[in-house]
Amino acid sequence: MSLIDDLKWRYATKKYDPTKKVSQEDVDKIIEAARLAPTSSGLQQFRVLVVSNQDIKEKLAPSSLNPEVMVDCSHVLVFAAWDRYTAERIDTIYDRITDERDLPRGRFGSYTDKIKNLYLNETAEENFVHTSRQSYIAFAMAIAQAAELKVDSTPAEGFNNALVDELLNLKQKGLKSVTLLYLGYRDENDWLASIKKVRNPVEEFVIEYK
Repeated sequence: MSLIDDLKWRYATKKYDPTKKVSQEDVDKIIEAARLAPTSSGLQQFRVLVVSNQDIKEKLAPSSLNPEVMVDCSHVLVFAAWDRYTAERIDTIYDRITDERDLPRGRFGSYTDKIKNLYLNETAEENFVHTSRQSYIAFAMAIAQAAELKVDSTPAEGFNNALVDELLNLKQKGLKSVTLLYLGYRDENDWLASIKKVRNPVEEFVIEYK
């Protein structure tokens, strides 16, 4: 099956079967797809928190516009971005890059100086706009990988970020929640499962300049 076919198959699941759980192997593949996503300057400015504990999901449920989805799904992936850029965060990533490639530390110093000059002179709010955008790339990769594995998913922006951040201690980790991705297997009575997927036609969606 092609990626296009997988994406035609998937939809934003509205009702999960709570008795069916996603295997650790498949969860690991979905996380790996997110980990391998491209990011600006290779900084991976976000983290993915994986919640499968039922008690924690139930505590998180009041934060969601669809609390029953959070409670009944197998896993909740929380994509959380850096609350701001710091010199230490940038240096840590580039030290890892040089170490892994057997290069001297500081090899990319002129470049890291440029991005520090750019980001460290912005407000925390401006930083978070940028870091959160980077997380969306990985978010999409995770959705696509789940579809390839025939794992149902529901992307969500409609949730109480403050409550999620508090329950998962994200402030202490220097992170702020951006999106949620519910994973699991659709209930046979999910009303949306049999409804035709509708998207803008190609001739409206694509604007070409030849």
